[in-house]
Amino acid sequence: MPELPEVEVARRAVEQNCIGKKIVKSIIADDSKVIDGVSRSDFEASILGKTIVAARRKGKNMWLELDSPPFPSFQFGMAGAVYIKGVAVTQYKRSAVNDTDEWPSKYSKFFVELDDGLELSFTDKRRFARVRLLKDPTSVPPISELGPDALSEPMTLEEFTDSLSKKKTEIKSLLLDQGFISGIGNWIADEVLYQARIHPRQTASSLSKESCSTLYTRIKEVIEKAIEVGADISQYPISWIFHSREKKPGKAFVDGKKIDFITAGGRTTAYVPELQKLDGLKETKEAAKPRRQTSEKKTESLKPKKGTKGKSQVRKSSKKKKPEESDDDDDDGVGYAGTDDDDNDDGDAATDDDDDDDDQVEKKKPGKVKAKGVKQSKRRVQSSQNNKNAKRKKEV
Repeated sequence: MPELPEVEVARRAVEQNCIGKKIVKSIIADDSKVIDGVSRSDFEASILGKTIVAARRKGKNMWLELDSPPFPSFQFGMAGAVYIKGVAVTQYKRSAVNDTDEWPSKYSKFFVELDDGLELSFTDKRRFARVRLLKDPTSVPPISELGPDALSEPMTLEEFTDSLSKKKTEIKSLLLDQGFISGIGNWIADEVLYQARIHPRQTASSLSKESCSTLYTRIKEVIEKAIEVGADISQYPISWIFHSREKKPGKAFVDGKKIDFITAGGRTTAYVPELQKLDGLKETKEAAKPRRQTSEKKTESLKPKKGTKGKSQVRKSSKKKKPEESDDDDDDGVGYAGTDDDDNDDGDAATDDDDDDDDQVEKKKPGKVKAKGVKQSKRRVQSSQNNKNAKRKKEV
């Protein structure tokens, strides 16, 4: 997912190669999921003939400032990227386009040709990006809701430390909050917390001044280093946890130390337990709270109470425990798979309950048939007896 370094390097590539040039051709994708709030034809007509005067960025958002509004704005989402054709050399490695590549890409959402022949395209393979046409991108969401940019508008160390001291939330969750600091995503948060030796689930307000200072420095260093190498991940320092965070549990190590995976801030999180300790009351609470019940407790909860049917008790118990099991499943790792797992769990549970209900219906049916049969045979006996009595009266 593009984070601040990737978007900033894209902005710099546009700034270096496109400023002062006029748009002579525009092609906007017919994709209302990505092209947000404006028709394709209106978008194309609004930017044609305009000159690009600046490339701006805040957080993980970029926009092109033209000689008059409205301006194209790009929210990169999961897989948004800028590509430039016609530039011999660019520091933004991901923008390189070979002569053999399909151009513009079938994933292109925004394409412009400039008056010197240079061509620029914004692509999105996964369709989580948003491309908008706005009079003032800074005055409307999402940009208007962002906190200070981690690179261009950093807090002072004093402001940062004071702000953390007032936050009762977990530190990783806070770093991912774009309203607190904009531009930090999942991989940067994992990296800076690892380098600062801070547990991802440590409460922000419990951090010492020394830890706050270290974290502040690491945020600056990691972002600047990533930008320095053009957001080329192959050039990120080998000592970074970044290179191992995609590996499978049990096979992930950094500097010879084991990496574990938990869920923090709602996201899969890589950390090194040996170096990133959970301190204070938070650690005590975590240790005291078991993630799953022991089999002994589960057995006790499934035992039927006096005067109740065992089967019905089991069904009620399983329904009560279900949310807890779903939470544990989410902790297993890859965050995006959690929804699918939860859906499957719900489906299975529903099927089991339906089966139980069907069994009960089937058991009741034989009882009803029997009762009906008894009544019918009683009526026949009574009718036969009445006939015999009538015969006797006639004979007399």
